[in-house]
Formats: sequence, structure tokens, C-alpha cells
Amino acid sequence: MLALINVRRSAKIIAFYVACCCFCCIQAHARSPKFKVIAFFTARNDQAHISFVHEANKWFPKMGEKYNFIYDSTKDWSNLNAEFLSHYQVVLFLDTRADDPAQRKAFEQYMKNGGGWMGFHFAGFALTPSEFNQDWDWYHNEFLGSGSYVSNTWRPVPAVLRVEDKTHPATKGLPDTFRSSASEWYRWSNDLRQNPNIKILLSIDSTSFPLGTGPKLNEIWHSGYYPIVWTNKNYRMVYFNFGHNDIDYEHKTNKELSFTFGNKNQDKLIINSLLWLGRGKKSTTSEK
Repeated sequence: MLALINVRRSAKIIAFYVACCCFCCIQAHARSPKFKVIAFFTARNDQAHISFVHEANKWFPKMGEKYNFIYDSTKDWSNLNAEFLSHYQVVLFLDTRADDPAQRKAFEQYMKNGGGWMGFHFAGFALTPSEFNQDWDWYHNEFLGSGSYVSNTWRPVPAVLRVEDKTHPATKGLPDTFRSSASEWYRWSNDLRQNPNIKILLSIDSTSFPLGTGPKLNEIWHSGYYPIVWTNKNYRMVYFNFGHNDIDYEHKTNKELSFTFGNKNQDKLIINSLLWLGRGKKSTTSEK
């Protein structure tokens, strides 16, 4: 009888430890991040871009805690190399792009190997002659498809954005139109509608016009078609034209007058896009 009791007690102890081990394994699995993000930035060219970078580097870690991904950031562009990038599933360009040929080559190879990328506003800028010449054809013409910067609205103002593709994971749950946060909006040399590899996800809705306040008349848009968010079907990527906060330039206080994050629908668009990129696969037919 005593032996039977001991056997039962041992069985209970073993079952308890097995249950504990299983629970710990489940907990460990739940804590494992779904994917890792690395954001590159410069934060030196314009106070509005610097403001956006600081805002992004506070917002994304909070989203990482909520949606279970790791967010790292660096202003050391020498990290744009194959070994460093191998530890991350998604790369962000917050305000500029790589200029060193070796870094450019590493990024191109990363994308061609299936890596994910998200870029904001100034990351697409290229103008010759300027500090950011259009001297990277693969990036500006093939990858982004936009070519060179042509002009912009001023000053930074919100726009009504129209969802062009309701089937893409990035736009899931968004209304047909919504009001964005304030930004400076770019016009490009290439017509993205003519590029079969580009899928435009959002554009400026006509109810936005006139867009901009000047003071120069050419800084106010009254008509036209302006893509704001798009993806390239050959890569896992999303580009957002917003990412330029409004700053008190006139009184030279550099006070922030607007912010990019905190806009419900715009935030949803960004998170939808990041979670889609983090899944680690290119667009399916239904996503194009």
C-alpha cells in the first residue's frame, strides 16, 4: 500500500514538473519576437525631419511592445552591410538613403534576397545638383520608381488621402478616405501609374485642393494626381511620402507645430504595412 502511495506521489510530482516545463516553453514562445526591425536615420538635414526621426524612435518601440516585434535604430550607415542586415527582417529609412557604394550594394542585395523595407518622405528625395543627387538609378528608378524630386507643397498641411487598393494588407480596415497628419508633399519626375511594377496604395484626394498655403504660388497645388503610398510588386517594400512635421521656421524657435504619429488611420496604415513586411514574404496575387 505504501509503495502504491509513493508511486502516485511520484507521478504527481513528475506531472507537475512537466506542466511547469510546458508552461515555461509556452511563455518563452509567446515572448519570442515575431520579427526584428532596424531603422537607419541621419537626423541632420532639416529640423522637420529631425523632429520626425525623434518621434519615430519613440513610437515604434511602443508599437513593438504591443505587436511583439523588436525595433532598433542607428545613425551609423556603415551598418548597412550583409552581416548586420542578416539579423533583421525589415529595414526602415527614416529620413535619407545610403550614399556609400558598398552600402548601396548591400541594401540592393538584401532586398533582392527578400528583405523588407519601409521608407518615409525624405528617404525618396533625389535632386541633381544637390546634397542628395539622383545618382542611384536602381533605388530611385527601379525600386521606388519615382525618379527625381520635382517640387513640393508648402507649408506642411494635412491632406485627405484616398485608398486606391482596398485589398492590400497595408490598407486593411481603412476608410475610403481619411485626413492625414500635416506634411510637406512631393511631386516626382516619373508617373508611377505608367510603371507596371508599382502598386499605388494611397493618393491625394481631390477634396484636398488647394493643398498648401504658400507663400509662393507654385507651392500650392490646385489639381493633379499625386501618389502618396505605394509598393513595388517585385520587392517587399512600402514607401510613405509623409514624414515632415511642421516647424516654427518663421520665428526661428524650431517649435514643433505638428506631429506625424497619433493619427488613428495613418498609424493603422503604418502598422498594417510593418506587420505585412515582417511576415517575410512578397506580395501574393491578391495583394497586388
